Parts: sequence; C-alpha cells; structure tokens
Amino acid sequence: MTVARKLGILVFFGVPAIIGGGVMYAIFHDMTAVGIYEVILLLVAGAFIAR
Repeated sequence: MTVARKLGILVFFGVPAIIGGGVMYAIFHDMTAVGIYEVILLLVAGAFIAR
C-alpha cells in the first residue's frame, strides 16, 4: 500500500473522529465515552492501514 493511500485512510478516519467525538460528548456528557469511541476508531483505522 502506498504512502498516499495510507494518508488518505487517516484523513478519511479523521473526520469521524472529530465529529463523532463531539456527538459522543453531547450524548453522554463524559470524556470517557469519547475516549472509548476514539480508541475503537483508531483500532479500525489501524486495521485498514495494516491490511
């Protein structure tokens, strides 16, 4: 996989990280839920990059 494709995947997952983090905080009013969401998203992005 090329470097450009890896960077594209990271950008693709960056938008849900920012917007989804805000949504999670608005729903739960807790940074723990945001942290869990971010870790899950990071694991999924890592799986795509490692593939």
